[in-house]
Amino acid sequence: MIAPAWVGDMVMAHSLFRLLAAADSELELELVAPPVTAPLGARMAEVKAVHVLDVAHGRVGLAKRRRLAAELRARGFEHAIVLPNSWKSALVPFLARIPHRTGWRGEMRYGLLNDPRVLDAQRIPRMVDRFAALGLAAGEEQLAGLKAPRPRLEADTGGAQRAREELGLVAHRPVLACCPGAEFGASKRWPTRHFSTLIDATVRAGWQVWLFGSAGDAAVTRRIRSSLAPGIDEAVFDLAGRTSLLAAVDLLSTVRAVVSNDSGLMHVAAALDLPVVALFGSTSTAFTPPLGSRVQTLTLGLDCSPCFRRTCPLRHHDCLERLHPERVTSALTGLMTARPGWQGMEPKG
Repeated sequence: MIAPAWVGDMVMAHSLFRLLAAADSELELELVAPPVTAPLGARMAEVKAVHVLDVAHGRVGLAKRRRLAAELRARGFEHAIVLPNSWKSALVPFLARIPHRTGWRGEMRYGLLNDPRVLDAQRIPRMVDRFAALGLAAGEEQLAGLKAPRPRLEADTGGAQRAREELGLVAHRPVLACCPGAEFGASKRWPTRHFSTLIDATVRAGWQVWLFGSAGDAAVTRRIRSSLAPGIDEAVFDLAGRTSLLAAVDLLSTVRAVVSNDSGLMHVAAALDLPVVALFGSTSTAFTPPLGSRVQTLTLGLDCSPCFRRTCPLRHHDCLERLHPERVTSALTGLMTARPGWQGMEPKG
């Protein structure tokens, strides 16, 4: 399996892995993945091994691909499914001489794939279903009504405890996780002042807040925390850039609820089956929704969205600016009222 390079896509790919494992109890499923997504294989029960392909984005890295292909060829794999659409992603299974190579017809992949599929985007609008469809026999993947099984990540309880000890996290209050970053660009980020308003109300209600993100999100999380009133900020812990991806998965598994932009961590939280409020602006809930049983997606549905642009082409960012914190608080309350220990987002006393 040639795995995706984006965290959210990797999580959604787990639906395909579950589908394949359910169809064949003797399946030996191994992944080829870049360093950024490879760790997630350790939290997917169906994955037996992960082969890391460390090639910089935009580079062919032919020598590294040849070396990995030689290793795979010696293992005698029978079937490769290529999830990314680039021609580079199809090189390793071709060079490894894997006899059956499946993928959606993409850029210049004739010959590299010998089982190319033609995607009908109208019939299969969701990315997760497009991944899962590649696990079906040729001719069956366009069946109307295909619904992939939900992704499921398995957290490591011991890993969560170790991470909490290393980071000095004390769970004496219920924890709301906030994920204010988005690798794709600013158009997917809910305004920092809205996050600050939400966090202020959450802490006053007796909760603590953990801010999650990559090192690239640290500037955003610092702005959020520095904008909080004295005393409020003491219950807010900035973890951006301070955890590995696996540590973030394990820590997220221990929180009470999550508020997230449309990002990789949003998909991680949903795959952990946490209550998630997901904020969509420039992207579409119809294409890459979070796939959990306790998820509320919020979007304003403006005429200008989804635009799928990295920055707002109209320079007003209304799709998220006008998504006010009160709506998020209401969505959280709707998700959580039936859960033990929920105390609402109203200040105590």
